[in-house]
Amino acid sequence: MNAAIITRRLLENLLRNRIIGAKHTSEDNAIKCFPKDSRGDAKKILKKLEKEGYLMHHPTSYEIQISLNPARLKEIRELLESP
Repeated sequence: MNAAIITRRLLENLLRNRIIGAKHTSEDNAIKCFPKDSRGDAKKILKKLEKEGYLMHHPTSYEIQISLNPARLKEIRELLESP
């Protein structure tokens, strides 16, 4: 899959499920919407989005959880609205 498609699908999925700020989910749950052969690429893009500041990570006692950064929510919506 194309990186732009994966990025868009990840952000849409997290926004639709309202995984924003203090509400978080595991990285594995975030990439479940992809076919198994694309999940490795999706995991790499998750890390890239985290470095760019679109995602936040929440360390827990059992694994790293992620959520959308509420401060960048306007930019995320603009990114999803553009073709």
